[in-house]
Amino acid sequence: MLRIVALILVAVPATASAQSMNAEQFFKRAMALKKKGPLAMMSRDLRPIIAEAKAAGLKARATRLAAVAAGRNPRYCPPEGSGRLGTEEFLKGMAAIPLTERIKIDMTEAMTRILVRKHPCP
Repeated sequence: MLRIVALILVAVPATASAQSMNAEQFFKRAMALKKKGPLAMMSRDLRPIIAEAKAAGLKARATRLAAVAAGRNPRYCPPEGSGRLGTEEFLKGMAAIPLTERIKIDMTEAMTRILVRKHPCP
């Protein structure tokens, strides 16, 4: 099951789709999938949530790279060749964002906040 949720978090597509849910909606759906265990593979929620996570990761990365290219300080600074977020690490990061904030932010902001904690800039 962790591999299923890991796919949600780490796969990177060639193109990103538009984000359609706030961080709280995503978190609820991800947790519901996690609870399904292996049956999550057959869930119709799996593909949309994977697409949402991919889009958020790509947009967070693009924003960071644009800041660097423009000579601005990025919000997070991953080391060269750093690994990707693990499922549990990602879900713990989502849970650490207060509910009142998760409702207001999109997945790109949530992903960025998690990455800021994991890879703070010096």
